[in-house]
Amino acid sequence: MEERNRRAFIIGAAGAVAVFAVLFFVVGARDIVDSLLSAKPSLVAATFVLALCWLAAWSLMLRTILVSLGVIVPISKSFFIYAGTVFANNITPFGQAGGEPVAALLISKTSDARYETSLVGIASVDILNVIPSISLILVGVGYYTTTAALGDRLETAVGSAIVLIATIVLVIGLVWRYHQTIIDRLPSIVAPRLSRLGLDRFDSETLEDDLTDRLGRFFENIERVATDRWRLAAVVGLSLCGWLFQVAALTVAFAALGYSVPVYVLLFAIPLANLAGAAPLPGGLGGIEAAFVTLLVPTTGIQASAITAVVLIFRGSTYWLPILIGGLAVSTFGVRAVR
Repeated sequence: MEERNRRAFIIGAAGAVAVFAVLFFVVGARDIVDSLLSAKPSLVAATFVLALCWLAAWSLMLRTILVSLGVIVPISKSFFIYAGTVFANNITPFGQAGGEPVAALLISKTSDARYETSLVGIASVDILNVIPSISLILVGVGYYTTTAALGDRLETAVGSAIVLIATIVLVIGLVWRYHQTIIDRLPSIVAPRLSRLGLDRFDSETLEDDLTDRLGRFFENIERVATDRWRLAAVVGLSLCGWLFQVAALTVAFAALGYSVPVYVLLFAIPLANLAGAAPLPGGLGGIEAAFVTLLVPTTGIQASAITAVVLIFRGSTYWLPILIGGLAVSTFGVRAVR
């Protein structure tokens, strides 16, 4: 691992430990441990099985997108490739934003696809996952408001999510609207600077041509994904299935501790809490757990220690399990870039 990456990882890991320390101090570490010890092992195991179903659904998303780009990957291999990309996201600060370049390199190394094609593949999965998440938030919050008034905390969270998602959609729209301008102008701006910094072995003119070519192929691949309507519909459907498997996993995690919660609360709590993955922590570790507790305590009425225990079980299946599977996959594939 390069010194800069090692330093970023250590800082992010320290931040995650600090968040957990505060969470355990505020909620009560002994109460959390007691709640965890009371969990039914069979239902905890079921939570992990449902998390595997989530991974499988989103790995099929990635495979379907890669097929539309002319990259054929066996179904079984696509599962381990996607687990590897989740592993990269989970050990990289800023979650998907930090892990996508590494994940794209993993895909290109294991499928012989071009790097920019792989980047389009994994970026498309992350972007298209936003569509069902918005729907789940709107449906969940809409139904919740028919049974209870929105608290200030939840109202702030929903408002922030809408602003963030709207900003992302606006940025994506602007980038696509002016993509030809980006292809024409960006390489001439970036290439001379990279050459002067000694970050590339080619001269400025050669590097500019290479960047122009890569950007052109990048946007061509995006267009291929966006215009294949049948596959696009299938991908969004698989994304929705993945989200619902997460909802099922969290429902079973609550049941493991003897609690039953309204499904509509989980419909908006999961995508809202996952927005904390944008924090400068490895895969949002610590931040996402704290966000779950903040959202679920006032909306379910269950004590914070039990909520924290449920969240730890759930995150064990959706964070630590993919790290285990993805880490083994990366090691097996022999991809050294994720060091």
